[in-house]
Amino acid sequence: MTGKHRTLAIRGGFIELYKILKIENMAASGGEAKYLIAAGQVLVNGKVETRKRRKTVAGDVVEVHGEQVRITAGE
Repeated sequence: MTGKHRTLAIRGGFIELYKILKIENMAASGGEAKYLIAAGQVLVNGKVETRKRRKTVAGDVVEVHGEQVRITAGE
């Protein structure tokens, strides 16, 4: 991984992609998060993802502008 990277523990099995961008301050708002995703600027596991509500699960890596977040299972 290059750039800044960190982890986000989730509960309940999955989290929608745009929410990760908001929670991790990779986007200033939900609207901006959805725009970044629709514009093809978000990668999940190294591939462009354009589904705003993609169910992101433990093991996935989300990347925006060189910042990466690895999703892990919370308790």
